[in-house]
Amino acid sequence: MIRVELPYHLRQLAHVEREFRLDVAGPVTQRSILDALEARYPMLRGTIRDHTTHERRAFIRFFACGEDLSLEALDAPLPEAVASGKELFRIVGAMAGG
Repeated sequence: MIRVELPYHLRQLAHVEREFRLDVAGPVTQRSILDALEARYPMLRGTIRDHTTHERRAFIRFFACGEDLSLEALDAPLPEAVASGKELFRIVGAMAGG
């Protein structure tokens, strides 16, 4: 079981706390986390990644173990600390502008 943190607007939509636990089947990757998240909370479909392409939306970032994983391959294994639930997988709304 992994630990996930969502930004405020997505927490409100899914009716979850800031941090919650999520069962992920198979290897723990960004794709497997997002698949499990959308399966458990269907109201989040299309908010984190595009409905058709399943690509990450432009102003959403993924962080774990103090690193930005947003540009990593979706099927790359995440660090063991995330897979074991020791560290959070954070989904963050990015800031833009000047």
